[in-house]
Amino acid sequence: MTQVYDRVALIGLGLIASSMFWAIKRSGLAQEVTGFARSQETRETARRIGLCDRVCDSAREAVEGADLVVLCVPVGAMEAVAKDIAPALKPGATVTDVGSVKRHVVDAVAPHIPEGVHFIPGHPLAGTEHSGPESGFAELYDNRWCLLIGSENTDTAAMAKLRSLWEGMGANVEEMDPDHHDLVLAVTSHAPHLIAYTMVGVADDLRRVTDSEVIKYSAAGFRDFTRIAASDPTMWRDVFLTNKEATLEILGRFTEELFALQRAIRTGDGDHLFDYFTHTRAIRRSIIEAGQDTDAPNFGRGQVTGQKKD
Repeated sequence: MTQVYDRVALIGLGLIASSMFWAIKRSGLAQEVTGFARSQETRETARRIGLCDRVCDSAREAVEGADLVVLCVPVGAMEAVAKDIAPALKPGATVTDVGSVKRHVVDAVAPHIPEGVHFIPGHPLAGTEHSGPESGFAELYDNRWCLLIGSENTDTAAMAKLRSLWEGMGANVEEMDPDHHDLVLAVTSHAPHLIAYTMVGVADDLRRVTDSEVIKYSAAGFRDFTRIAASDPTMWRDVFLTNKEATLEILGRFTEELFALQRAIRTGDGDHLFDYFTHTRAIRRSIIEAGQDTDAPNFGRGQVTGQKKD
């Protein structure tokens, strides 16, 4: 790959940002990558492991002279960060983000972007249950999707460069409007996470099953719920508070489906259960055929050392 940007600034140095750094370096996509994290401990860790070419002690310092600024902070913190860095942004630079919700980010960040700076929200659909600067790895985005949010006012050259960066990091890229993005993610990510949190909570509340039994006899279904439910609490709190309408719509649909399955079990309607499970099994097979997971035993996760992809 050839270089796409001279300088990239990463604001927030968790899993997504650290993986971006290693992926950028793997393919030589930027000459310099600067970074900033709010926590001094995180900045010290980043310096110790060589994360970023230069770790700065303020967000403004990190973005000075940057051609691309990537906001890798929780959705609820985006507006404050945008306000802070606005005076230091280079004319002609692009600002993007990696948040799981897009309408809220557009409304929170866009008003603070100065004239002459391009704002193109983004969302890489990749992650693990791990977080922090030491959790990143260059392969996280390989054959994953990154959704970029454009509008009729989006600068085509700026969009093309950002697309090139993500493709250079191994991702497939598609453009989408913010409201549709939030509905799609409510189905594919947000509601499943909430259900996983709930199922783990139910097991904790079911006192007739002891904690030791839950841990010792966790079959694949419950075990995989706990993997999802181990995700970063701050990030997911912000996701549900900022994608409220779409998540509630999908949860309403989920409740209807659950009631239908309850009724089938209660009435002994085996045909309904078989047809439903056959349909959902076909969806799972389609995910594997699309290269978004593997049909290896244990999802292939037991055979890989180091961090694992969602």
